[in-house]
Amino acid sequence: MSAPFDARAFAATLPRRPGVYRMYGADGELLYVGKAQRLRDRVSSYFGPRVLAPKVAALVGQVARVEVTVTNSETEALLLEYNLIKEHRPRYNVLLRDDKSFPFILLRTNHDYPRFMFYRGPRHRDGRYFGPFPSAAAVSQTLAQIQKLFRIRNCRDTFFAHRSRPCLQYQIGRCTAPCVGFITREDYARDVAAAVDLLDGRAGEVERQLTARMEAAAATLDFEQAAQIRDQLAAVRELQSQQVVTAGSDRDTDVFAIIGEPTEFAVSTMLVRGGRNLGTSTAFPGAGLAEPEEALSSFLMQYYAATEPPREVYVNLDLPDAAALRTALGERASRRVEVSCPSRGLAARWVALTVENATQALRMRRAQGEGVAEMRAALAAALDLPSPPVRMECFDISHTGGEGTVASCVVFGPDGPLKKEYRRFNITGVAPGDDYGALRQALARRYARVRGGEIPAPDVLFIDGGRGQIGEVRDVLAELGFADLTLVGVAKGADRRPGQERLFVYGEDSPRVLDPASPALRLIQRIRDEAHRFAITGHRKRRARRYNESVLEAVPGLGPARRRELLKHFGGLQGVLKAGVADLERAPGMGPALAQTLYDHLHPGA
Repeated sequence: MSAPFDARAFAATLPRRPGVYRMYGADGELLYVGKAQRLRDRVSSYFGPRVLAPKVAALVGQVARVEVTVTNSETEALLLEYNLIKEHRPRYNVLLRDDKSFPFILLRTNHDYPRFMFYRGPRHRDGRYFGPFPSAAAVSQTLAQIQKLFRIRNCRDTFFAHRSRPCLQYQIGRCTAPCVGFITREDYARDVAAAVDLLDGRAGEVERQLTARMEAAAATLDFEQAAQIRDQLAAVRELQSQQVVTAGSDRDTDVFAIIGEPTEFAVSTMLVRGGRNLGTSTAFPGAGLAEPEEALSSFLMQYYAATEPPREVYVNLDLPDAAALRTALGERASRRVEVSCPSRGLAARWVALTVENATQALRMRRAQGEGVAEMRAALAAALDLPSPPVRMECFDISHTGGEGTVASCVVFGPDGPLKKEYRRFNITGVAPGDDYGALRQALARRYARVRGGEIPAPDVLFIDGGRGQIGEVRDVLAELGFADLTLVGVAKGADRRPGQERLFVYGEDSPRVLDPASPALRLIQRIRDEAHRFAITGHRKRRARRYNESVLEAVPGLGPARRRELLKHFGGLQGVLKAGVADLERAPGMGPALAQTLYDHLHPGA
């Protein structure tokens, strides 16, 4: 038997050099990764006589061994720490859990009449990228402004290629109808160039061009055109008055502010591109043990793993490892990146605004958390649970006349919905309208994974339904080893009004009816309604896909691959229905015989 780990003796042997330390539990689990400018001093601080924060003390109590890697510099330590956190995701480290890439606006340049589009993902596609933006909503708002100001098309290329007359966007003044030749290629390119100037922050140049065009139109007595350009110019100026700050027009900056304390941080991010404030977004990194400075440094390294840093990065704290951050980010961007905490001027005002956003976001999150905590405690009392539930799941079924059946599973935790853990199940092999069979299939698929350890088991499982539903699914749960799981059916009242729900707890003869104002009932309604919404959304998507393909499925010789190509070529089912035999022949995979067969099938009376 090996001797117990003597943490103090081990720490005393470490060098006072930069490096990374890794703390492991008795079962070999990597609990925490940290970096240090002086390994001996940093590791010793965990095992000394000073009083530790409760969560740090909990970590230290689990440490069975510590390993270290000495590096040549603090920059190397920072990079190694980032790589280890990214690979192993230790549960005591600060983690940026939302791993989605950041949204951009993409201008596709491989078309005579290009369009601006929302894009999220690796920047491998041809074209010009603008961004990143803090949220999808910011991209959508910007795209709407571009379309309104410059009347750039927003339709897909397949839709564009098969137009014979202008669409509704032209009728409402949001497009110049290049699909039917209502604008020349040169004039359209001029509008696209103006939109690019605006996105690049060159609003002054856009204003000068519009002013010159307005004056030229007035000089030729084309007053209608002059009035249209005048309105466009006014809209550009109004937009700039709302968004432009007093920075130089070519200034790109990211601003970060961290608020809170170890185990509960809010990090707000403000993006400034071309001198324009694109708005803020707030993240709540997973629970960590680091102090704010160390947590923010770790956050920045993870944040810039997904996007390229600008030349200026402002933060609200003086980071001890700012120099190492500059070097690491500069190497990643292949140019100089400045990381600093400004004390005056416009940059300081940006930081103050970002701090305010982080403060308000954390306040609202705490208020929401307190509300959820109250509801969880009330739910424990209402269902006679030994303690407030930490994890709750709810299932619902959605279909139309038995068609396109979809089951939803939503998950709620201590702070509310855990949307990344939501799941949908496309139900197959069940008789149309058999909700019991659909529930059994969804529960069997879900809890087989729970039994395998892939997903934690909930404390309470809700089913949208009554005694019949929970009776059916209980057998499935028992077969998988979850017979003791608290199972509750949520049935609507006599006239289906909120507040009249009856709760069927498995094993009890009579349903429970809670006070309509009960916090427990509010939580149950919220979970049930979210499961219902998620199921309906999935069903509608599945039904839409089914409708597009069902009409074509009965055509002899038209397999799944050809159907997909056909819909893609004509931009959807409506385009296929409008096509003639000659048009169908030109589609990928279609010959004269199949085109005639398809046309006859779609137009039986022709």
